[in-house]
Amino acid sequence: MGFLTLKSLPRLWPFYAWLVAFYGTWLAIVSLSEAWSTVAAHWPIALTMSAGSYVAGATPMGGGTVAFPVLVLLFEMPGSLGRNFGLAIQSIGMVSASIYILSSGRSVDWNLLRPALLGVLVGMPIGAAWVAPAISDLWVKLIFAVIWASFGIMHLVKLRELVAATGVNSRWRAYDLPIGLLIGIMGGIASSITGVGIDMLIYATLVLLYRADLKLAIPTSVILMAFTSVVGIASNSLLAAWQPSTYGIDPEVFTNWLAAAPIVALGAPFGALVVNLISRTPTLIFVSLLCIGQFIWTLIHEQVNGLTFVGAIAGVLLFNVLFHGLYHLGRGETPFMIGNSAELATDENNR
Repeated sequence: MGFLTLKSLPRLWPFYAWLVAFYGTWLAIVSLSEAWSTVAAHWPIALTMSAGSYVAGATPMGGGTVAFPVLVLLFEMPGSLGRNFGLAIQSIGMVSASIYILSSGRSVDWNLLRPALLGVLVGMPIGAAWVAPAISDLWVKLIFAVIWASFGIMHLVKLRELVAATGVNSRWRAYDLPIGLLIGIMGGIASSITGVGIDMLIYATLVLLYRADLKLAIPTSVILMAFTSVVGIASNSLLAAWQPSTYGIDPEVFTNWLAAAPIVALGAPFGALVVNLISRTPTLIFVSLLCIGQFIWTLIHEQVNGLTFVGAIAGVLLFNVLFHGLYHLGRGETPFMIGNSAELATDENNR
């Protein structure tokens, strides 16, 4: 069940055509600009993204989830660089994974995804133009850390139930349009700040509110993050060309992209392939622990204290309260209502 089999060739030809086009373009850029030494000098980020791209394809988390903390915490680069690099590299890795997902016929929740894609076209440009520039570098790092720590805690608490889910509950289908638009707009704004986040929002909605199978939720989140990344890096590039003093993109984004792009073009679809063949539980536990670990690392590295520390902890608590509410709404309960678990389980099985 690999990429290159005679049986899969006719069905996966769009994916193979994409790889040929991408690698041909990348080779032309590097050769014509004589950037081979630049690519070689940036091997650490290429190595990092070999893991990051797998995470991007195998989990509901963009490659920027790995790239951002490495660049801003380990390599001491500004949060804006981590955000722009995340969007740029996901525009290759997650697009590659999305083409593979669509070519291979994986199930995708188009009912929720379509309005979310429309919402991105509103939320991402608004966030890129007015929200992201107004947020300090420290809070860019903290918002990223808070979002993914909350995601990690949610997974560890609900993992067994999430992994066991099958199918999708139709209870909220009548609200696909407004829910999808809200995910797209709010997630687009969040991703304009950190480079990731919208994938987590649609994934959490699907698994907690819609009680969807991970086989449906993960591919849907990958495609939405791919589209958001393309819209995001395009928005940032246009804004930088218009007003470089305010929206300028660090040249290191492009040099890091040159080194990492050929890795993620195959790494992300490889993750999308592998996740269908192995148990998701070990991968999700490992990634969830990393999410919590990077939050602690950020607090220590940035020497966060006082009201800022309180705000970061409150953010994690707030996100988990929202996750808790979605979970109970998905079970047909009023949020935070304590119900009879046996009756609820019977009701869920009868749907």
